[in-house]
Amino acid sequence: MSPAQASTRRRKAFTPPPITKIEETGLAQLWLQDLALKILYFQGYMTGYEIAEAIALPFTAVVDKLLDALKREKSIEVKASSMGLGEGSYQYGITQGGTKRAREALERSQYAGPAPVPIKDYNEAILRQSQGRIHITRRVLRQSLSDLVLSENIYNKVGPAVNSGASIFLYGPPGNGKTSIARAIGKMVLRESMYIPFSLYIEGQVVKLYDSVNHELIPHKDTTKTGTGSLKSGAQRDPRWVHIRRPFIMVGGEVTLTDLDLVFNDVSKFYEAPFQVKAAGGILLIDDFGRQQVRPSDLLNRWIVPLENRVDYLTLHTGRKIEVPFNVLVVFSTNLPPKDLVDEAFLRRLRHKIEVTDPSYGEYRKIFMRVAKDKRIPYNDKILAYLLQEWYIKRNRNLRASHPRDICDQIIDISHFLNREPTMTKELIDQAAEAYFVDL
Repeated sequence: MSPAQASTRRRKAFTPPPITKIEETGLAQLWLQDLALKILYFQGYMTGYEIAEAIALPFTAVVDKLLDALKREKSIEVKASSMGLGEGSYQYGITQGGTKRAREALERSQYAGPAPVPIKDYNEAILRQSQGRIHITRRVLRQSLSDLVLSENIYNKVGPAVNSGASIFLYGPPGNGKTSIARAIGKMVLRESMYIPFSLYIEGQVVKLYDSVNHELIPHKDTTKTGTGSLKSGAQRDPRWVHIRRPFIMVGGEVTLTDLDLVFNDVSKFYEAPFQVKAAGGILLIDDFGRQQVRPSDLLNRWIVPLENRVDYLTLHTGRKIEVPFNVLVVFSTNLPPKDLVDEAFLRRLRHKIEVTDPSYGEYRKIFMRVAKDKRIPYNDKILAYLLQEWYIKRNRNLRASHPRDICDQIIDISHFLNREPTMTKELIDQAAEAYFVDL
């Protein structure tokens, strides 16, 4: 068995084990009762199955036990029942005493969603779902980057960088495909799926992890939105976990140091996981590096320990430090000269530095031909030569890989305004270039 096959087998082996009793959740019964009360407080009348769906735990032997305890202490009451359909179809409502207890619980935390997973269980699961060593061949690399026109030098650097599994530093002028290369790397290495919990439980605190913007769900046969599926009698896996595609998360100039730690909401009184935790098991692309609102050196210092030790430390608002695995491939991408951003000590920690340079004239021509074909603009080699001579060589302007796309779009816009078919003519090229380029 090859290392890649062994890694795949290891990843597929992990499935969150099913929950058959309250003790297996790793959460205190009183804490779960409070969670159920908060859900009822916000939602009003709900059936047992609807509560089980909202709390993401099986009804049988788990949620039914919670509801029985709440009924005994008169925090909830049965409002309606259906003959022959079982207690899960009973409709429950919160009592005055239950309302008082729910409000007390809401003062501590307003979290009212799927039951969280203890941080210890999460850490073990992330380590078990580690991708391991990646093996990308030259053929696979060329297929994945087939939409881009790149020099042989860049191919020879990207391949080993991906196979290393280490973080990557992409730099060079804007518009030459650094972000596209990072996305292509994501398609190559993020082919498998994984499980993450909706939220984490850390010393009585809840950290929201699942993010519908950054996490793409994979439908699972034992999930249900109606409360009539596996949550009745016990799921084939722990319903607190969601099945997702390995994440590819991109952040840019908006990132601050506080975004890289647990973010506590003073109103809701629970946390949001930082970007690198949401990207666990996948890729985090830090785009436009150096244009953040914090000094590059401060941002880089934040990454030194995680990149070297593969462990990150998050801070609760109490000051307590929490250890989590740093199972993330970080890709830094910048348009700024590295010497203006990083020192030698940090660059040493990033083994793979890849300069994405301007295209050659031949590469530019190839890009223009591809773009013109895709946009249904008849290509003309003589007109391209005119464009290069008049708008690049005479003006000492650098070629950029993004220019052909933008100039062709300009030609289309102008042609539509003139009510004519888009073509490559000197007239349209001059109008397009004049509207597009600005001398700086």
